[in-house]
Amino acid sequence: MMKKEQYFNLETIDEESRILLREIDSFRKKHKILFNPFKSALLVLDMQRYFLNPDSHAFIPSAIAIIPKVKPLVEEFRFKNLPVIFTRHLNSNSDAGLMKTWWRELITEDNPESEIIPDLRYNDVKIIRKHQYDAFYQTSLEEILREKNVQQLVVTGVMTHLCVESTIRSAFIRGFKVFLPVDATATYSRMFHLSSLINLSHGFAIPVLTKEIIELLKEEHGNGL
Repeated sequence: MMKKEQYFNLETIDEESRILLREIDSFRKKHKILFNPFKSALLVLDMQRYFLNPDSHAFIPSAIAIIPKVKPLVEEFRFKNLPVIFTRHLNSNSDAGLMKTWWRELITEDNPESEIIPDLRYNDVKIIRKHQYDAFYQTSLEEILREKNVQQLVVTGVMTHLCVESTIRSAFIRGFKVFLPVDATATYSRMFHLSSLINLSHGFAIPVLTKEIIELLKEEHGNGL
């Protein structure tokens, strides 16, 4: 049976993220893609109370530690007037499909736990609803990105091995270059997190630290990572 663990906390997340990057360093060095802030958008996946409330059965222990990483990314993108898009995972009996069978429950809109956490609520940020792991599946996400001429995505949120990984794979096949901050995503265990980082950095995304993206945004020009 899968056991949850807190592999990130507020005190250790910086060092642990550097360790994770070292473990996938060969992939990180292999793919040199220029980060272009002016063609990028920030995607924040499912930072809902359902996953971040310690009283919820779906609580992700390490997710609390990524809030101080996600928040400055959101604020820097907003400051630069660059697109920021949140997702809110919601299900009904008509759209859940295997999600209901697999997890044996639905995250419904009338459930207060389905709301984005207060620390990450912004009046001017787009929120799209999704009902599967993949944020592109039967949503307006791709249309929004194309309208804004977005070519690159910075993907954050939860869970690394489910919605984050599925969405990044989907972004890749649609031609978006993806940057994955290893310290701004979280899931139930270090094993799940690292496994996704290995898979994604090998074939789909550039692993980075949050501070690297923020520094490049502040410089107002892209640079190799």
